[in-house]
Order: sequence, then structure tokens, then C-alpha cells
Amino acid sequence: MSPEYPDGPVPAAAGVVFREDSVLMIKRGGPPHQGRWSIPGGSVEEGETVDAAVAREVLEETEVRVRPVKVVLVHDLIERDPKGRVRFHYAIADVLCEYVEGDPMPASDAVNARWIPVRELHEYDVSEGALKAITAGLRERRP
Repeated sequence: MSPEYPDGPVPAAAGVVFREDSVLMIKRGGPPHQGRWSIPGGSVEEGETVDAAVAREVLEETEVRVRPVKVVLVHDLIERDPKGRVRFHYAIADVLCEYVEGDPMPASDAVNARWIPVRELHEYDVSEGALKAITAGLRERRP
């Protein structure tokens, strides 16, 4: 199933990864949310678990290795075209992940990847879904 004009929702997974007071972010190179900052993630492939998908997608987009810990949020990303047709519909599981190793390098469909201090996120054009996932991740990581 194509992610653009899908027959139904496309399952996806995204990683909420913290290192000290920063969060791993990517700048999207393609739609949806092209040019905006988000957490790394993408479609779950057939036969793949959400945990495996999030670890793979984070590595593919940032070259950072992570260990999935816990789903912190499930939400939909629905984008319609000018005629009102559903252009994209992702059902996304946002997963809090433990940082393992690696320095962010943009790869796959990311045009930039970096650790952004959480206190500076307001200075970036961050997608609404990513902000909700980061907030949920921050709640979970507090002792």
C-alpha cells in the first residue's frame, strides 16, 4: 500500500529519544510535513513489530542506535489535498527509546538530524504530533 492516497491508515512508528536535556529530531525532506522538524519514524513494514520498526527507522534516518522502551502515545496524522481527499493517513505509535550510540547524521528522507535542547524546541517549526509525543515522553521519563 502506498503511503500517499492510501486505501486505509498506514501503521507507523516514531522514536522519542532523549540524551540529557535534548531530544533527537529530524527535518523532513519529503511529505507529509516536508521542511518541518519532527521525531524520526516511518511506516511499519509487513511482518515487522512496532519496536523493530522504530529502531530501524531511527537508525535509517539519523544513524543513531536506540532501544525501544515503551509506547507513550498513539495518534493519527491525516493530511487532505485541496479537493478534500485523504492524501496521507498514518496511525502512529510514538515509542520512548533509550539512546544506545551514534551521532545524528541525516539519512533516508531526513535533510537534517540533530539533538535539540527541549527548552529550544519553540525556536523550530516542529510538527504538532512530534510536540505531543515529546511531551508524553518527558512525562514517562520523569522519576
